[in-house]
Amino acid sequence: MTVLSAAPPAPWATAYQAFARVFPQLRVRLDGQVGRDWVAVSRLPASRALRARLIAAEQRGAERRYGRAPRPDVAAGFWLHRYAWPVCLLFTLPWLLQRRVPLLGPEQLACRHQPLGGPAELSLLESCSTGFACLSDDPAADSPGALVLPGQGALDATLRRVVAAQLGPLFRAFGPELRRGPRTLWGLATDELVEGLWFAAGLLGEEARAVAALSELLPAEPFTGAADFRADGTGLRRTRVSCCLFYTLRPDQPCAGCPRTCR
Repeated sequence: MTVLSAAPPAPWATAYQAFARVFPQLRVRLDGQVGRDWVAVSRLPASRALRARLIAAEQRGAERRYGRAPRPDVAAGFWLHRYAWPVCLLFTLPWLLQRRVPLLGPEQLACRHQPLGGPAELSLLESCSTGFACLSDDPAADSPGALVLPGQGALDATLRRVVAAQLGPLFRAFGPELRRGPRTLWGLATDELVEGLWFAAGLLGEEARAVAALSELLPAEPFTGAADFRADGTGLRRTRVSCCLFYTLRPDQPCAGCPRTCR
């Protein structure tokens, strides 16, 4: 994770520094600087043409990587998976490491499309001095913009709410292209929220802490399913709630935790 900031990071953004040392493939701009190739996330629900361009780019990237172009609905799902994974980490990393949740709306984010296998890139479009939720014993509880909550349950509910607010408009907009219903799409959100933080926490030596926190966080609406970790003798495993449809490109190479093969 590479963090670019022209000013001291917001109180909730310091959690990103630890991840940046172990995972530079995620790039987050906190300085609000974006170029012509960036897309304001708030534009996507209203622009079918913009969504079509992103889906077409995903098809071209998959064809270069796998030798076969996915169907448009599969490509749309690929794009959503690749977007939801880093977006969830924007919120879950400070939630786990600092017990803080950024109060960011989708109008404050931009993304830059990268080919499959390339780094994920996100940018805040507004100042980093945005609000955040925290608990009463947080050293930053008296900071401007701090929303002090009564307990961990309330902080967990806030995390679910802000992540749902980020992804819900995209699910509704991409629904016709995806040909999948809300339950499946919120299963996608569950998987990216859980597996993104699980991966990050493993690199940071915080797997046990993340597994316990995620198991308490889910299941809860609108997310479909639970974290559902299980031990199999070699470590922890989980079966994904949703299928990413990668099997349509490589039928003989199921994803780890694929629900088509694990159930």
